[in-house]
Amino acid sequence: MPILSKKKLEAEISEALIRFQRELMGRGPQEAKTYILKDMVITRFKGVLTVEEKHLVGTDNGRKLVKQARQLLREMYSKEFEEIVERYTDCKVLSSHSDISTKMGERIEVFIMDKDLERMIEAASKDQK
Repeated sequence: MPILSKKKLEAEISEALIRFQRELMGRGPQEAKTYILKDMVITRFKGVLTVEEKHLVGTDNGRKLVKQARQLLREMYSKEFEEIVERYTDCKVLSSHSDISTKMGERIEVFIMDKDLERMIEAASKDQK
């Protein structure tokens, strides 16, 4: 696999995660941005709530229900999310974490890697010069 720039790798991870969610649920986030920071890959998804979920989050019970359902789905598919990140980074995911803001309609994914990916990319780009 050729060494990609940090920006290009972040964009490819974002696109792959959006594609997976669209295949899984029939729709995905409107926007995603991935950041590689040391040994972490952090992705912020915007526009993640469905029309139905937007109606539900107007109440306390609905907000809890949406958070629980989203957390359950994430747990069911955590292996697939992690495999996508591993495929693009050639690193192992040690753990991953997720949370959703029903207020903002955003979700964040954090993947803890087995290597300092940011340093690896910087070293590889220096070697290519």
